[in-house]
Amino acid sequence: MMKISGRVTWCCVALLLALTSVSAVHRELNSITDLKKINFGQSVPKHSLLLLHWFANTVNIDDNNVISLTFDPNSGAYGSHHYGNFEGLLDTVPQGNQYRYYTIGSLSQDQSMQLPPYVARPSRQYEGENRDRIIVRVTEQNTGWQFFRRIDQVYITQHIANHAEYDPDHTYRITTNLLREIGEFSVGPNQLPLWYLRNRFGSSADDFDIETAWGQLACLGLLLYIVLGERHPFTPKSNYKLQVRQQSAYTPDNRQTSWCAALVKCCMIVVVLLIGLFILAISAARR
Repeated sequence: MMKISGRVTWCCVALLLALTSVSAVHRELNSITDLKKINFGQSVPKHSLLLLHWFANTVNIDDNNVISLTFDPNSGAYGSHHYGNFEGLLDTVPQGNQYRYYTIGSLSQDQSMQLPPYVARPSRQYEGENRDRIIVRVTEQNTGWQFFRRIDQVYITQHIANHAEYDPDHTYRITTNLLREIGEFSVGPNQLPLWYLRNRFGSSADDFDIETAWGQLACLGLLLYIVLGERHPFTPKSNYKLQVRQQSAYTPDNRQTSWCAALVKCCMIVVVLLIGLFILAISAARR
């Protein structure tokens, strides 16, 4: 009886652990309201929000809620590589189908396509120690004239501190609806008005304050304000892209041209002064 009781106890413990693990990775975040319930900054790095914002504005979502990847994850783009799921963190890949898991967002590996500066080089309070990742399950389809990579599962997760494994207790499945909502906070020339986003998601944020502090990244600043409840989580250089563009156009040839132009201006000023002095001297001599 004792042996049977012991076996039953161990079976119950194993079953409980299995159920706990499964429930952890299947916790879904379906909206920004769900996102606000995550303890960012304590249990989950705030950097996850920056990575998720970039991802939601990089993939394509069609009218049928089909998510397609816009880059080749096998190339290492945006810190991506194959993920074997050897520890059983996620669902087993269906047999007979071309499904593979990939992780995205490593800041340490060489990248053929770089993450934007606000993700790759955030302020100190947003650094995630390169622990947070996005995991996607991708199926590849060759239509004959186009290679199509379809995503059917998206997760945010993080490495356990000082370990290579991912943390099952802080792995969340991201729904298409949440990706759509985050995608509304896109940055760039086609971004939506702040007042519209503020009213749509019931925020009390001050449009003027956020736009002044965030500039071109104002929509991202509003998203972080809504999720984290902070007015200014960090204040990046709002004209970063413009500054980079101006600096990249500044070459030694341009510098030489600038010096020549300055020298010509100085010579012209000297000539004008000499002419003025000459005229004054003639006038004085006539008197």
